[in-house]
Amino acid sequence: MKAIVRSAVMALSTVLVSAAILNPTQNLKAQTTMTTSSVTASSLVGTWTLSAADDLLPDGTRVHAYGSNPSGLLIFEADGRYALQIYSAERAKFAAGDKKKGSPEEYRDASVGASCHFGHYTVDGEKGTITFKIDGASFVNWVGASQTRPFTLKGDDLEWHVPATPDGKVPISAWHRVQ
Repeated sequence: MKAIVRSAVMALSTVLVSAAILNPTQNLKAQTTMTTSSVTASSLVGTWTLSAADDLLPDGTRVHAYGSNPSGLLIFEADGRYALQIYSAERAKFAAGDKKKGSPEEYRDASVGASCHFGHYTVDGEKGTITFKIDGASFVNWVGASQTRPFTLKGDDLEWHVPATPDGKVPISAWHRVQ
């Protein structure tokens, strides 16, 4: 089952990236600041790169959740599909060179240092929220879940906040549209 989900994630990512490359004019958006109420799902269509993956601590301090130089790709399609990937640049390589022969620490780092999911999205401009209906995820507990996030969109910069974790941290994802 894991191999099927992994294959589906890779296939969807490939299809979405290819579609964005082959039809870039569909994804171009005006460089204007939009009020949240004027944002629709079509306002998000395009390819985005990760600007920040941080945690807002209860004391107001903002710290890097995926290291100082994380990478990520987010693709919103006009038909309501999305694919999202976030990776820590500091993930340890597997000493054996084989992901089936990792140490417990390598497996932990690989799991904690990545957040990937895909599925369908909807936008509620009046509430200023985006909802992800997750079809597949690197964290299996999210498969089949719906997650709603308050967001802001300023030109080609998108940011959303995840509900606070049990320890009080608020994860923040920030993205910049490249197409």
